[in-house]
Amino acid sequence: MRDEAEIRGHRRTYVGALPGRIVRAIKEAGSMNPVVLLDEVDKLGARPGFGTVGGDPAAALLEVLDPAQNHTFRDHYLELDPDLSDVLFIATANVVEQIPQALLDRMELVTLDGYTEDDKVAIARDFLLPRQLERAALTADEVTVSDAALREIAANYTREAGVRQMERFLAKALRKAAIRRRPAPSAWMSTCPTSRSWWGARGSPRRRTSAPRCPASPLGSP
Repeated sequence: MRDEAEIRGHRRTYVGALPGRIVRAIKEAGSMNPVVLLDEVDKLGARPGFGTVGGDPAAALLEVLDPAQNHTFRDHYLELDPDLSDVLFIATANVVEQIPQALLDRMELVTLDGYTEDDKVAIARDFLLPRQLERAALTADEVTVSDAALREIAANYTREAGVRQMERFLAKALRKAAIRRRPAPSAWMSTCPTSRSWWGARGSPRRRTSAPRCPASPLGSP
């Protein structure tokens, strides 16, 4: 969230004005007592200078979560006071110390442990691996990853509460497997003198808007 207008809504005098995210979430749910998930509230105010231009989103969120105030919460776009007292807000955070203290006082803190090694292996086998196989255009018959390999990644390569880093390692390994299974490059690409300028050096930005002509390439322009 960049400013408090994302919570309170924009005033209608602004171009592209919209209601706040809270009102939009209630509209999408179609109910006045939905469950609203606020993901990673510890990132509020993390950017230097945050809240100095567009207002402080933590202050606006404080009014949303405070039971003594949220029944009179005002959305600037609607210019109405929707009653948020029946809405159940669930907020998540990775670092509790980074949540503004005034905001933390309005919450009931529930601490959840991270995944165990067995949990990570099961999640990787049942969810992460099939997804990354599909993205790498591979099948389970072409590439097999054993539980021992998944356990090795979870134990010695990723030390985190979640499985994001583990999914990155799986994606990296499957990309390498896909490259090894690809057909050998055709002769025209190896003999094309402009192939380096076409693809660009490794790590350099590609500034060309179209590929240069290559006489040796059957796919090049005549």
